[in-house]
Amino acid sequence: MTPTGSSLGWAPNACTLPTAQQPLRAAEFDTLFTTALRAVHRLGPGRVRLVLDGSAEASARDLARRETECCSFFTFGFTHGDDRLQLDVVVPDNHVEVLDALADRATANLPGQGHP
Repeated sequence: MTPTGSSLGWAPNACTLPTAQQPLRAAEFDTLFTTALRAVHRLGPGRVRLVLDGSAEASARDLARRETECCSFFTFGFTHGDDRLQLDVVVPDNHVEVLDALADRATANLPGQGHP
């Protein structure tokens, strides 16, 4: 599934997260997606908006913070809306394939879409 060869499935080779921890991080994203994801919107080649249940804010912010520690090219932005939380994920042009894989993984975890 990955163009990068990482065990995470979408982590680039430049990721500093130890290889043994990458499947755990993928599982954390999968948990966030399966429990809180409501929609995925592609806003451009390097930008995806994930609409989450508002109750997932603390876990989404923690996961985003830790992800930027190992993959600093990610930019995560949060916006509240009613009972929803918008999480905008932005990457530079040279990391669009990583965002593609993340968006695909998120979409696969939407209700009715199956799991990766």
